[in-house]
Amino acid sequence: MTTSTLASIGDRGVLNEQLPQTLSDVWIDRDLSWLDFNERVLAEALDERTPLLERAKFLAIFTSNLDEFFMKRAEVLRTGGSDGEHALLQQVRDKLLAMLDNQAKCYRETIIPGLAEHGIAMRRWDDLTPGQQDEASRYFDLEVSPALTPLVIDPAHPFPFLSNLSTSLVFRVRDVDRTESIHGRLKIPGDLKQWVSLKTDVEADEKLLVPLHEIIRGNLGQLYNGMTITAVTIVRLTRDAEVEMDDEPEAALRDLVEEQVRQRRYEPVVRLEFGPGTDSAIREMLRERFDLSSVDLYDMPEEVDYTTLFEVLGVSIPAELRDSPWTPLQPPAIDPHTSIFAAIKSGDILVHHPYESFDASVEHFISSAADDPQTVSIKMTAYRIGDDTPFVKSLIRAAEQGKQVACVMEIKARFDEERNLHWAAELERVGAHVTFGIGGLKTHAKTALVVRKEAGRLQCYAHIGTGNYHVKTARLYADFGLFTCDPLLTHDVVNLFHFLTGHAHVPGCSSLLVAPVTMRPKLLALIEREIEHKRAGRPARIVAKMNQLEDPDMIEALCKASSAGVPIDLIIRGFCCLRPGVPGQTESIRVRSIIGRFLEHSRVFHFANGTEDPADGDFFIGSADWMFRNLSKRIEVVTPVLASHAKERLWEVLDICLRDGRQAWVLESDSTYSQLRPKGKSKGPEGLGTHQTLMNLTKSRASA
Repeated sequence: MTTSTLASIGDRGVLNEQLPQTLSDVWIDRDLSWLDFNERVLAEALDERTPLLERAKFLAIFTSNLDEFFMKRAEVLRTGGSDGEHALLQQVRDKLLAMLDNQAKCYRETIIPGLAEHGIAMRRWDDLTPGQQDEASRYFDLEVSPALTPLVIDPAHPFPFLSNLSTSLVFRVRDVDRTESIHGRLKIPGDLKQWVSLKTDVEADEKLLVPLHEIIRGNLGQLYNGMTITAVTIVRLTRDAEVEMDDEPEAALRDLVEEQVRQRRYEPVVRLEFGPGTDSAIREMLRERFDLSSVDLYDMPEEVDYTTLFEVLGVSIPAELRDSPWTPLQPPAIDPHTSIFAAIKSGDILVHHPYESFDASVEHFISSAADDPQTVSIKMTAYRIGDDTPFVKSLIRAAEQGKQVACVMEIKARFDEERNLHWAAELERVGAHVTFGIGGLKTHAKTALVVRKEAGRLQCYAHIGTGNYHVKTARLYADFGLFTCDPLLTHDVVNLFHFLTGHAHVPGCSSLLVAPVTMRPKLLALIEREIEHKRAGRPARIVAKMNQLEDPDMIEALCKASSAGVPIDLIIRGFCCLRPGVPGQTESIRVRSIIGRFLEHSRVFHFANGTEDPADGDFFIGSADWMFRNLSKRIEVVTPVLASHAKERLWEVLDICLRDGRQAWVLESDSTYSQLRPKGKSKGPEGLGTHQTLMNLTKSRASA
């Protein structure tokens, strides 16, 4: 692509009409491909091999993913201005309707009766006995009614504000002494329990759960005493989350982000979801009110919000209805009773979460540095760090002890702005240096630096990872992290932080790949090198594992490599804009996606570089997917992995992913995905899948 074309691409992503003609036959639309990914998530709920409660979890994840899609992408498609984008919104709807029907069918025909077989009944108000309705009404009076705000909608009252992802009951209200009716609205409080447990007429070893919105619906008359209520409609609303924000000096950025968070609450409505029994007149009234078209309205056959099922996951039920529990294990290379710095000094350490403990490795690294009298400084990047984070507490402790602490905080991390602003203020309060990165670029790198004084000189230790410094997601996301004191790498990490805090023109890194400066050209050069090896008759191969593939430059380069005969395996969990198997362009490219109990989040890139043994090739891990935004609009870091034992382990994981016959989906040349099924009873990845294989491998190594 030309520089001018690339410059026109923003956070909206690459638009189909911006593509060069050379990619027309191999390009898959990112939004449709993303929906394919979420359909693979839904397939976990539909798969009878998945334990029952995990199937309910995947129904909730499917909805949560879909919410984020509409918040990020729907307004782009609604207001993009081109006929192609408007037609794409209709394609999105057509594709989604079948998925939503399958979600509802699974809930109705599998989850509800399956839980009932194990003593957990999920019922609506009309299915309760009179005694159960009385108990629910008492609960309503004590625990729900005080939190409610009954409203009416008429010429004397303004239309109430409906917040993003909120669920409401909208209905007609009529005074018995009058003929005309008005509308009423009641928000379902999101901070209350969404599933209420009742005891009346329930056996001691059984549970009865009723949705909160059903209990409120059954008691509406108490809130509108003396009024007649009809046409009760449950509706859930989604707003756009893409607030435009201009680049500002760092001093003004904090105020600008705070305003962005406030403004997001009032962004346009992009979707309305209606529950069963919706009144058509209320549906039309809300459509007109929010200036939506029929394509933006979704009739949900069962629930409007399946994310409430996350609450059901906490119910005490038989163990066979869940995945077997997994507790991350102590990394063998890190002895909890000896210095982690001594362990790193003896050789680079590669850790793989959640198989190996994030707490006992990454958190331990920062905590140890904070309490170590030899530590001179600690520097970290922070993109998403979560609530009650131990990392910030360690940094605060270090700053209070007089150590130099610097944190490059990304306060524009979408949906985490308020949390990151809070932690930035906490760090500043104790004298830590907090900066917000480089103007116009989000800091997405996952990098930490510890500098210690040892034997009268400074010694640097670094952690470079593929995932966020977030203790909760580290138990669910599959990520790699590299601990090193190799001067070749730590020198670059030092310069990287000088670049981030001092705003130098370039980061001055010779080994690390840093976006948006050196990463794209280096990756393109690595692909070109494989082409040269292939043409010279030397071994050549590319294996790339990531979350998404969308960048046109990278796709063009992969097509060129495939045309030269380079074997290419892509392990891409989410959307992939490259179509494999196109004659003359992508014939040697294979694409697979792995979906399961853990979220595949690591970015690993392998280039054979003329070597026969894959473990002798070049390996890189880091924070960047091959998307335009990652390579051109963010500060990203990818590190070479130099230690032979770490390279062998990375290849082991890639090989397991490529042999997976249980969790893997293969992208076909017609842009559809096919799920692989085990052949025989293999105890390796062919039969068990990637995640179970790696859990077994981690346990066997720990016991050895």
